[in-house]
Amino acid sequence: MEVNFIVRFLNWLASFEPKALVLAASALGTGLAMIAGIGPGIGQGYAAGKGTEMVSRRPKIQASVIRTMLLGQAVAETTGIYALIIALILLFANPLLNLL
Repeated sequence: MEVNFIVRFLNWLASFEPKALVLAASALGTGLAMIAGIGPGIGQGYAAGKGTEMVSRRPKIQASVIRTMLLGQAVAETTGIYALIIALILLFANPLLNLL
């Protein structure tokens, strides 16, 4: 029974134009790639909150805390930037479209 469903599904999928399938998969992949933007947002918010908390406890080391906080936020942001790059490639420079 399962094999019959898989065969029917693959036949249904093959009935579409290949370019339309690649574009649809690219749109889905773009959305999934941008889910990775959640992590940097949480990481940067946490780092900023902890940095503010530390500066309020010990104002004399403000410069050191802010420098470390900004470095941590930069590291956290790289994941979001990579996700954005992948999403833009999938939307506007999809290499699979050239194969069709």
